[in-house]
Amino acid sequence: MIERCRSDYPVGMMCRCLEVSTSGFYAWAGRKPGPRMRANARLLERIRQIHEDSRGVIGAPRMREDLVDEGEIVSRNRVARLMARAGLQGWPRRTRRRFGGKPSTRPVGVDNLLERDFNAQEPETKWVTDITEIDTQEGKLYLCVVIDLYSKLVMGWSMHHRQDRHMVVRAVQMAVWQRQGASVVILHSDRGGQFISGDYQRFLDQNALVSSMSAAGHCADNAACEGFFGQLKRERVHHQNYRTRDEARVDLFDYIERFHNPRMRRRVARRDRRFSALFKPSAETG
Repeated sequence: MIERCRSDYPVGMMCRCLEVSTSGFYAWAGRKPGPRMRANARLLERIRQIHEDSRGVIGAPRMREDLVDEGEIVSRNRVARLMARAGLQGWPRRTRRRFGGKPSTRPVGVDNLLERDFNAQEPETKWVTDITEIDTQEGKLYLCVVIDLYSKLVMGWSMHHRQDRHMVVRAVQMAVWQRQGASVVILHSDRGGQFISGDYQRFLDQNALVSSMSAAGHCADNAACEGFFGQLKRERVHHQNYRTRDEARVDLFDYIERFHNPRMRRRVARRDRRFSALFKPSAETG
């Protein structure tokens, strides 16, 4: 407090009022920051940069994930403490009531192949897809995405004012165009009418995609895609007021292709480098 107010009041007077020795204050003011303080200052500078790049939506848990991906050894409590001191905070999740509907029937021969195992050891082995709605003043806009469970990249996406099978096929088609190999990929979805349609199922058969579907009334069976939508809305949609569908399209494109996918690519690259270094043969073992 004396340091903050020394330009307004005499230091000697403040020291007498607060019962602090003048020599003790000047010794404290001239003391160099310790290693911990310097490390915190460096961390806070990087935290501010990440927070600004995310438009102020990333909280302590995801902030720690980004820092750890960059090679920092830091706990979640430490990140939360530094963010709180700097007045930085993310956007909390919204809760909403869910209402059940009449479950649809899987097409013949289609099962739940994932069984809530959302881990993938290699790219282009497990994809998930789903649809969400975005409110605008012009009406609803629907977004369909296809996500690779290995990299968490949005491989394909499509937007339309109607949630029909054509929108879903366009999203999957975009993912197929970006696929590097020709191996079989499991594509998991819920039991929405768009996913059980004949056009969608035929497109999957023609492109080496194996359809997998959730059990009836089990939204957790597609939690990976639901998690992405929750993150998208928490970090971008919930603090926007879209006047038109085109305005929403531009902002959703910006989030997917300029914010989310680049972060996921950097994360995968860092993970692959660490994996390669861990299993790189040493000179002694050949």
